[in-house]
Amino acid sequence: MIARPQFFIASLLTFALLNINLGKPKLFKDIHMPSISVENYLKNIYELEGSEKKVTTSIIADKLKIAPASVTDMVKKLSSSGFLRHVPYKGVEVTEKGKRSALKIIRKHRLWEMFLVEVLHFSWDKIDDEAEEFEHIMSERMEEKIDEVLGHPVVDPHGDPIPSKKGIIRHIEYDPLTNVEEGTVVRVVRVNDAHPELLEYISKIRLFLNTKMTVLQRIKFDNSFVVKIGSKKQFLSQRMAESIFVQKV
Repeated sequence: MIARPQFFIASLLTFALLNINLGKPKLFKDIHMPSISVENYLKNIYELEGSEKKVTTSIIADKLKIAPASVTDMVKKLSSSGFLRHVPYKGVEVTEKGKRSALKIIRKHRLWEMFLVEVLHFSWDKIDDEAEEFEHIMSERMEEKIDEVLGHPVVDPHGDPIPSKKGIIRHIEYDPLTNVEEGTVVRVVRVNDAHPELLEYISKIRLFLNTKMTVLQRIKFDNSFVVKIGSKKQFLSQRMAESIFVQKV
């Protein structure tokens, strides 16, 4: 954990509160300056592109929990302003302009997640919503200071890469645990953070980033796993194993 004086933490949080009052983006008035709503759309569509073969308006609606008709309207606005490219029946994708905006807000989100874990000692299953609140009101000065305090991290607490200030995102090689053969020793480098319940469970069995474990058994019936973490054997279902990404040691 990163040790910092309490007065510094208090000062940084006070700065955050000042940003809420003084620097909060205006609502959707100028489409050329991304608002909170626009930032959320771009961030989520960019992330969906990494997991879906085709990003449709219905998938976006499910992700954001917004009515499909509202998503369709916003996609049209963002497309006309150059943030998105929407080809009927082929899906939605971010343009270079949209990608730049998406990576800026993703960087802020993941820096906040690191700050919450490393400085304020939040558990990694309880940081997403908090970071979501702060990412939109984070000034460039605060972004630089938090990055400096954290030692310029390259990944967030779940192992997802933090984009650089120039929008460069580090590529990390890894495999899902489901691809690993019996008898292999691996190191955890990323965990899918979409399900807080998964993060909470694997924390209880002492599985975190950089944890080493040995794959003892793959159960063919349901493709579940028995792994050894430290001196203890643990069971992981197929769904859990699909969400844990590793490198061979």
